[in-house]
Amino acid sequence: MKIGIIREGKTPPDSRVTLTPKQVAMINQRSDVKIVMQPSPARSYTDEEYQSEGVELTDDLSDCEVLIGVKEVPIEQLIANKTYFFFSHTIKKQAYNRKLLQAVIDKNIRLIDYEVLTNERGQRLIAFGRWAGIVGAHNGLMTYGNRTKAYDLPQMKNFKDFATAKAFYKEVELPVMKIVLTGTGRVASGSAEVLEAMGIRRVSPSDFLNNQYDEAVFTQLDCIDYAARKDGQPFDLQDFFKNSAQYKSTFAPYTKAANLMINGIYWDNAAPVFFTKEMMKLDDFNISVIADITCDIAPVASIPSTLYAATIANPVFGYDVEMEQSTEPYQSNTVDMMTIDNLPNELPRDASQNFGEQFMEHILDELISKDSKMIDRATITNNGDLTSYFEYLSDYLNGE
Repeated sequence: MKIGIIREGKTPPDSRVTLTPKQVAMINQRSDVKIVMQPSPARSYTDEEYQSEGVELTDDLSDCEVLIGVKEVPIEQLIANKTYFFFSHTIKKQAYNRKLLQAVIDKNIRLIDYEVLTNERGQRLIAFGRWAGIVGAHNGLMTYGNRTKAYDLPQMKNFKDFATAKAFYKEVELPVMKIVLTGTGRVASGSAEVLEAMGIRRVSPSDFLNNQYDEAVFTQLDCIDYAARKDGQPFDLQDFFKNSAQYKSTFAPYTKAANLMINGIYWDNAAPVFFTKEMMKLDDFNISVIADITCDIAPVASIPSTLYAATIANPVFGYDVEMEQSTEPYQSNTVDMMTIDNLPNELPRDASQNFGEQFMEHILDELISKDSKMIDRATITNNGDLTSYFEYLSDYLNGE
């Protein structure tokens, strides 16, 4: 099997890559697969680093069976009748990528999405989530420092790697503050790594709500901590996953207690939102900074003030709670929103190294076997149509 790693075409360009130079060289020692690279000036690993490992660079990938990237491929760059791997951001019916999915169908492309590569228990096998959580929490703390002027924390992109950032944390003196972190998966776990590396004490949700502290603290919420059944029946996690529309938010007390919110939970479109725009206008709404790592765009979002995805170059916007619109950040009438949707790109070498390890461990052999249930479950389109696993996207695909 010949695999081509494409250059990232989305603007702004992403500097992450699926496999590092040493990882490609290791794979190319096998007899059943060859990987070539499109040259790219934007990658965190340079063309010269790949060439030094004996990796072939070529603009022409027409003879490759499989084409692998990270972010969505611009429609005009799609090659018909190929198999593509990338994060398509279509499985939740994201309106901004409907035309992309339509083009994939029209070009008879087999689309495999990393986000739905799972084992038989439904657990994801490959993700950038930990790094999104790490960078998201860091940049959330940066935003709070910028707003309060209590400390100075450079944006994560200014550090060579996470190890360098952690060394810097020892120099930062945080004020008394309360941070609420939502989620328990890869993203939230990455965020908790940063908070603990900063020396911020973890407390229980109950203590967070009921106690005052003379130091910076954080609490981490699971689903049961912010949602309850509308009919008053006991919370059941599996039922919540299956019937999230039957649940209501119980997050309101945290809006009064927390200064900074870090949102790292996967949100289903039918699940309750944490709070509403009207709640954000109340005098006792205390959260002044939200780092929305999940970054679902309002109105179909768990956080109504996530109006758009910010960029690494401009990571923060202000949400005017009265006007319900974006404005300049760090004003008295704003909640400041850090909503970058490609956070791992601020630590691209760390993130790429880890992603490649997951790809080699869990995905490569399944892909080469050509008879993999795991690959089938993650295939959104094939033979000019949606696969059976993704028929629910048909109305979205047709613009309904």
